[in-house]
Amino acid sequence: MFQVGEVQSRLTGTIGDGIVGLSNLTVLELYSNHFTGSIPHDIGELSKLERLLLHVNNLTGTMPQSLMNCVNLVVLNLRVNVLEGNLSAFNFSGFLRLTTLDLGNNHFTGVLPPTLYACKSLSAVRLASNKLEGEISPKILELESLSFLSISTNKLRNVTGALRILRGLKNLSTLMLSKNFFNEMIPQDVNIIEPDGFQKLQVLGFGGCNFTGQIPGWLAKLKKLEVLDLSFNQISGPIPPWLGKLSQLFYMDLSVNLLTGVFPVELTELPALASQQANDKVERTYFELPVFANANNVSLLQYNQLSGLPPAIYLGSNHLNGSIPIEIGKLKVLHQLDLKKNNFSGSIPVQFSNLTNLEKLDLSGNQLSGEIPDSLRRLHFLSFFSVAFNNLQGQIPTGGQFDTFSNSSFEGNVQLCGLVIQRSCPSQQNTNTTAASRSSNKKVLLVLIIGVSFGFASLIGVLTLWILSKRRVNPGGVSDKIEMESISAYSNNGVHPEVDKEASLVVLFPNKNNETKDLTIFEILKSTENFSQENIIGCGGFGLVYKATLPNGTTLAIKKLSGDLGLMEREFKAEVEALSTAQHENLVALQGYCVHDGFRLLMYNYMENGSLDYWLHEKPDGASQLDWPTRLKIAQGASCGLAYLHQICEPHIVHRDIKSSNILLNEKFEAHVADFGLSRLILPYHTHVTTELVGTLGYIPPEYGQAWVATLRGDVYSFGVVMLELITGRRPVDVCKPKMSRELVGWVQQMRIEGKQDQVFDPLLRGKGFEVQMLKVLDVACMCVSHNPFKRPSIREVVEWLKNVGSDNQPTQK
Repeated sequence: MFQVGEVQSRLTGTIGDGIVGLSNLTVLELYSNHFTGSIPHDIGELSKLERLLLHVNNLTGTMPQSLMNCVNLVVLNLRVNVLEGNLSAFNFSGFLRLTTLDLGNNHFTGVLPPTLYACKSLSAVRLASNKLEGEISPKILELESLSFLSISTNKLRNVTGALRILRGLKNLSTLMLSKNFFNEMIPQDVNIIEPDGFQKLQVLGFGGCNFTGQIPGWLAKLKKLEVLDLSFNQISGPIPPWLGKLSQLFYMDLSVNLLTGVFPVELTELPALASQQANDKVERTYFELPVFANANNVSLLQYNQLSGLPPAIYLGSNHLNGSIPIEIGKLKVLHQLDLKKNNFSGSIPVQFSNLTNLEKLDLSGNQLSGEIPDSLRRLHFLSFFSVAFNNLQGQIPTGGQFDTFSNSSFEGNVQLCGLVIQRSCPSQQNTNTTAASRSSNKKVLLVLIIGVSFGFASLIGVLTLWILSKRRVNPGGVSDKIEMESISAYSNNGVHPEVDKEASLVVLFPNKNNETKDLTIFEILKSTENFSQENIIGCGGFGLVYKATLPNGTTLAIKKLSGDLGLMEREFKAEVEALSTAQHENLVALQGYCVHDGFRLLMYNYMENGSLDYWLHEKPDGASQLDWPTRLKIAQGASCGLAYLHQICEPHIVHRDIKSSNILLNEKFEAHVADFGLSRLILPYHTHVTTELVGTLGYIPPEYGQAWVATLRGDVYSFGVVMLELITGRRPVDVCKPKMSRELVGWVQQMRIEGKQDQVFDPLLRGKGFEVQMLKVLDVACMCVSHNPFKRPSIREVVEWLKNVGSDNQPTQK
């Protein structure tokens, strides 16, 4: 293997012809650098090459003809270069082992290459963003294993013919045809996908084709459809109610069309958006190749798995009218809703406040009237909000996320008032005086006398309250009940900074890892750019995690918890302060906390390399960068952190959600156990704590299904699953695998029964000389995942065994 992909200092220059002298090379990875020039013309001398990854460089020229000699290629990725030439002139027919081909984002011309259809093993093809022309040939049906096809942004024609042909690809799950077939009519024939066409289709991209016609009825037959993009077309007519019957649909983009009619109330019944349970059941497959999507055309993002896309409905820039249905509050799972630039009228439903996962809400450019519901302050994850250019009136809410929105979110509403738009709201006295001036002189005099008396009394009352507010209730510390005061990130609004500090006090814990001595809520808001989406680095069970770069250069990870945690403020503080006592080199240190305007913040050390889950399962080729010594070091470190929680920390802690995404890695790939958000503290020597069942699918011990009891041995089971992930490179549950091997624990146990334990090792680790060590760790992991909790070892025993993996000491089954 020759691999220098994604190095921190990117390589420049050309790929020298001398590399072809490495005749035994099977893997050549030079992606994500700054290489220029052409692909070596003698690349074909690397006849044993199986993986050629040169994507994301600045390579020019054509695909050398000698490349056809690399008949053992399994993966060929040349995406994002400046390659050119007639692609149909290249002979692909010798690549009988090729499963993945990515030539996207180049300058290739010609038609879809006819010789490509001889590559019977192909499962993923991307030819997007080139200059290909013509029609899709029926010979593409010879690619029976094809599940991923992206040929967007070319010059293909005859969409009706294309769909009639492509429906014959029985395994197709991702179909991206956007920006082709310009100005054609989208096929309306309900029989176009018969018989049994597109029954596995999960992703359909038809954006930017300038299609005319209406939303076709045959989409109702795509029962597994999860993502639908029909944006940037000229599709007219109403939104069909039957879209709400697609049980797995969670991402729908119909923006920038000519759609008319109302917002169908049936859309509020979309199962995958209305119920978290239904959403959890949606098949979460991994893309054979990463896809690049504009989340509502905001920014180009890479997605490696389907579940990475935000649950969203985009209906902006159409001609929809009527009121927004109050049933909108049913879409509990929704993260993004865009209704901008339509003709919606009526008031903003207060039911929006039920959408507690909402991150983006765009209602701008409509004819909405009335006030902005004050209850929207409860949307603690809302990072984008706009009601600009409507007919709204009244005071703009303050507090919560509303203190982070700029005046552009509210412009074009002449009757709105509030500090954010620097327009004061009229007082009640002025309103009464104006109304009284229309009465008789006698009534005016009477009203004025009453008004002056009332005003004088009010003035005294206000002065009294002001004096009292200056007196410290508890000079020795912070009051148990702090009155939250809204703080605008854009202006101090004349409030003295000392009052702000007291209202949203940032509490920092003294520990050796804490480089931050003083911190204010202003600095937190600024360092996270007001909790902007661009700074989100993770999502846990109770909230989003943001990267915060402080003025002194220190980087923190700040978890913004959901507002309704079932804990009173005093209980929350007590629990957090107890957790702060857990300090160990293999734990993510809790640096402090803050309660601000209805939401709660936890501040942790920032881990540069993210989570183990990211490197094993999410990062392109990330697992290949984790060799066995690194994986063993991660297992050893994580076990030490968990042992500290179980046996040393006072009081002892049951983590309750051990998983690879909760094991974070610093710049040296040292493991740190994270996220005690699901933890419950237990007294020393107590063995369990009874509470609701929590955890993550694939990591939950079998006994948790019989009794809602979280135990130390349950943590050991979950850690055993993590060790199996490190050994096998597989997820705990993988719906893409055959039924008998979907669940990692059961599959590994069965393979051991059959004497095939050496076959469970990650192929990236085989043949490197560590098989004996891996077998020892496999034995430890299998003891940890025993169905009988009393046969599982203690975490202290696991620590000792992992420490002695290089010795002859073998663990003994209980």
